[in-house]
Amino acid sequence: MTEATTTRSRTLVGKVVSDKRAKTVTVMVERRVKHELYGKIVTLSSKYHAHDEDNQYKLGDVIEITESRPLSKTKNWVTTRLVQKAELV
Repeated sequence: MTEATTTRSRTLVGKVVSDKRAKTVTVMVERRVKHELYGKIVTLSSKYHAHDEDNQYKLGDVIEITESRPLSKTKNWVTTRLVQKAELV
């Protein structure tokens, strides 16, 4: 067998909730799931630290992140692309 197997890395879309650290953004990813017992739709959120090499993403931006090798103790994700720019208030 000479054909190589390609592994698809996980991608998530979330909102930047912190951009205070150098080359790092904190991204909150929300997902809606049905409660197992009561059947109500609930919103669950998770925060991920993602590597942002150029510090180009700011607070409120909606971005896509991709899983990567461990970059630090808490960073396992890399920013991929801008989905939606934050609105100016």
